[in-house]
Amino acid sequence: MATGSVNLKLLVDKSNRRVLFAEGGKDFVDFLLHILTLPVGTVIMLLEKTGMVGSLGNLYNSIEKLNDVYIKSSKKNILLKPKAPASLAEIKFKLPETSLFDSTPKTYYSAEIPCTDQSHLSNHQLVTSTAESDDKGGFVQGVVTYMVMDDLEVMPMSTISSITLLNKFNVKEIGHLEERVVSLGMDEGIKLLKSSLHSKKVLTEVFLGEK
Repeated sequence: MATGSVNLKLLVDKSNRRVLFAEGGKDFVDFLLHILTLPVGTVIMLLEKTGMVGSLGNLYNSIEKLNDVYIKSSKKNILLKPKAPASLAEIKFKLPETSLFDSTPKTYYSAEIPCTDQSHLSNHQLVTSTAESDDKGGFVQGVVTYMVMDDLEVMPMSTISSITLLNKFNVKEIGHLEERVVSLGMDEGIKLLKSSLHSKKVLTEVFLGEK
């Protein structure tokens, strides 16, 4: 199991302490899109240590406490340790599956290379695949740079769209803008997942610590 991260460039409005948008490649956008495929049980498991919003966490914990008299282990595992679609193996950077939380060492396969993993979420590792990041894997094409808004709206990057956005955000002083190169690792990935469920300022919250 390899550790990894995704680099992206932020355009920050220093005067208002907000991220206007991020520039990222295929790996970053594929990471965002794979969140849409995560089973609810996996999301709950990933966010359990950082606090769940709402009551789904209570539902999850109540099922976890039921013994075999009330629910068969095989059915219980379907709910508590759901499996993501097999196609996600093509995603270079993604959040771990719930199987990583098991205390029993397991063997995982990535690009036909077996490895034994004994890590847990607390190790803050981002699951990576050694498969090449090309247009055949993942979701989006790797032919362009993508623009990701603070609320995670995705669009192809272009000079015209950048100028349009600056006008939209009513940016008067270019000197108030700053480019920052940041890294998205496991910690940031979990924060992004949690923030995306309740906020419209996801990138600002994750990378600037502003709410």
